[in-house]
Amino acid sequence: MAQVTIRINGYAYTVGCEDGQEPHLTRMAAEIEQRITSIKAIGGQSGEARLLMLAALLLADELHDMRQTAAAQAEAPVPAKPDGERRARLRRVAARAEEIAADMLDA
Repeated sequence: MAQVTIRINGYAYTVGCEDGQEPHLTRMAAEIEQRITSIKAIGGQSGEARLLMLAALLLADELHDMRQTAAAQAEAPVPAKPDGERRARLRRVAARAEEIAADMLDA
């Protein structure tokens, strides 16, 4: 098991992770640090626990929005092809099947 030291809000934390996951863990810590920096820019420092809680809420809100978007996209109906387009495709497939069958008879 690998260990990575990450810095969040000026504090160093040593965190264990699976081998090879170190860069991913570092990127996640950078995401949290980015949220904390933006919170501090808006309202100043208000304690380590509060900053981490607000950063967690921001991340949870983003995750919630992404899940809603993904669910809406999954439920969106697939636009149906016009009947004319389906018929034309079916004719092309049928013609190709007949060509293949004719080639097999000639062989």
